[in-house]
Amino acid sequence: MGEHLKRRVGVGLLTAYGVGVMVGAGIYVLVGAVAGEAGIWAPLAFLLAGLIAAPTALSYSELSSRIPEAAGEAAYVQRAFNSQALAAVIGLAIVAAGTVSAAAVLRGGVGYLMVVLDAPEIMLIIMIGIALTAIALYGVVESLAFAAVFTVIELGGLALVVWAGLQAPAVADWQSPPDLVWAGVGAGAVLAFFAFIGFEDIVNMAEEVEAPERNIPRAILISLVITTVLYAVVTLVTVRALPVSALADSEKPLALVWQAGKGGDAKFLSTIAVFAALNGVMAQIVMASRVLFGLGRRNGLLKIFHHAHPKRGTPVFATVLIGSAVILAALILDVSQLAEMSASILLAAFVLVNLSLIVLKGREPDAPFSVPMVVPVSGFLLSVAALVFNLGVAF
Repeated sequence: MGEHLKRRVGVGLLTAYGVGVMVGAGIYVLVGAVAGEAGIWAPLAFLLAGLIAAPTALSYSELSSRIPEAAGEAAYVQRAFNSQALAAVIGLAIVAAGTVSAAAVLRGGVGYLMVVLDAPEIMLIIMIGIALTAIALYGVVESLAFAAVFTVIELGGLALVVWAGLQAPAVADWQSPPDLVWAGVGAGAVLAFFAFIGFEDIVNMAEEVEAPERNIPRAILISLVITTVLYAVVTLVTVRALPVSALADSEKPLALVWQAGKGGDAKFLSTIAVFAALNGVMAQIVMASRVLFGLGRRNGLLKIFHHAHPKRGTPVFATVLIGSAVILAALILDVSQLAEMSASILLAAFVLVNLSLIVLKGREPDAPFSVPMVVPVSGFLLSVAALVFNLGVAF
């Protein structure tokens, strides 16, 4: 076994990985929930959410250029606060959040698959989990290429929804829009913010990316812009085609858009949601195994995970452990409840990451990719606000 991952990933695959993680299966539900808060102005809520996410994304961009390591958040925190214990806690928390998130998405994806395929749920969870883990073991380029194909299928499905929505007659609110209510748009933006969680996974690929100091910031920012525009366009078509009351009460708002424009049952969207779910599971297995690999370099207790396959350049032990944990969690845990907690873990990580950059910029102003101090300060304040909101909703 070696102790180095192989640099085989370019900015294109890395960006596709970021877009795939952020879009995910959530878009099929989240659009309706945001419309329920912001009404006809839901597209504005998504644009605002993208702006709220931007400071933290920029903070991750600078930190990835300063410290291009697979451990990501753990490496940043350790460099800033010189605490191995805090680094281990944040790193393992990220691994746990990714594992639980992947388990929840795997179970949800199997649920969609069972709409079109008559097979036992347990068998599908195990078979799909093993297959995705095997691909992640085979190679990082192969894993990300696989994920990129899933992303293209997702985007193709959304393009079909947009096309169908434009065929539907415009609803009354679209033709005579009500007054803009910023309180509703703000509430919608807070919900929409969670659509953009995922850009942080990109930094954990740092040791497999060519010229990471340049390509990781590019991939983070490009994927954030693409995702923001995509969500805004899909939501724009959705509120044009359907009344807000119908959207707010629906678990499948995009299927309603298709039916409004083209008719039929829109069952094909369930198939596309399966690909979106598989994409999310693959991304989390890849991300969490890289964090474990990076932690193994920094912590003697986790040293076993700091080994890569000599030919394939993938972290074998870490990938097998994460893949197995995802399958077990999907089979035996109440992952829906745990998945809600994972959002709070990620928001807490955002708080620490922004704080780490504030400390490092004060100590070492120069970096390959640098942002003004106001960026991490804004990211810190916005992340604290989002964390408080999320904890308030959870409890």
